[in-house]
Amino acid sequence: MTREHYTVNDLLRVMQRLRDPVGGCPWDLKQDFRSIVPSTLEECYELAEAIEHGDYPHVAEELGDVLFQVIFYARLGEEQGLFSFREIVHTLVDKLLRRHPHVFAGGEIEGVVDGSVDVAEVKRSWEAIKREERAGRAQGGVLDDVPAALPALPRAQKLQKRAALVGFDWPDPSAVLAKLDEERGELEEALRSGSQSAVADEMGDLLFTCVNLARQLGLDAEATLRQASAKFEARFRVMETSAAGAGKTDLASLTAAELDALWRSAKASR
Repeated sequence: MTREHYTVNDLLRVMQRLRDPVGGCPWDLKQDFRSIVPSTLEECYELAEAIEHGDYPHVAEELGDVLFQVIFYARLGEEQGLFSFREIVHTLVDKLLRRHPHVFAGGEIEGVVDGSVDVAEVKRSWEAIKREERAGRAQGGVLDDVPAALPALPRAQKLQKRAALVGFDWPDPSAVLAKLDEERGELEEALRSGSQSAVADEMGDLLFTCVNLARQLGLDAEATLRQASAKFEARFRVMETSAAGAGKTDLASLTAAELDALWRSAKASR
């Protein structure tokens, strides 16, 4: 019989049953910390896609899938005597209280702070607290604890943001645009040299500078590129539809001029 509303305790019990050595799910029983990482990443991307499309019923479903990943890790941790779901929640709440002294007076959930602070002050306080936390973990470097497993675009942006905290940054977007021109010139030089390693190196510098420009403009590089990719995809589909309407179902058979005309038409329509 389906209940009107299941609880987190029900979810924990479901996970326990799935991992039961006797009557559990064979697939779930085979998993470990490393094997479910790809699923975790996939679920996070599916959540991001649902949010981008404004499909909020689907957002709720995807949030459940992400929560299940947390529950899965918690169960693995408990089975190995490493940590439990209760410890995960405790650690999270403790960290949130510690990092928001402007909200939780005395580090208490119901502690009320008199007065208010602006966003800039909150950011300064946040970074100061995180520096203390890194020092406590013997991570004294400015770039310490930036995860190497992050996707390239957000990791580049995070590295740049961290460096900017100590003043290592461009003064404004125009300075980054000038650097972008410089990097483009170096890429052209590498192309003329015929060295593939030099081309790859300069292409990386160009991409890194593009991320820096996005950050300077107050944009998230990952979200901005995802938006551009979605726009390209929509226009390309218009090209396919237009070509099919003209009896040309194989785009590969079209000339460069015909493809360009289709692209221009698609751009004009969207």
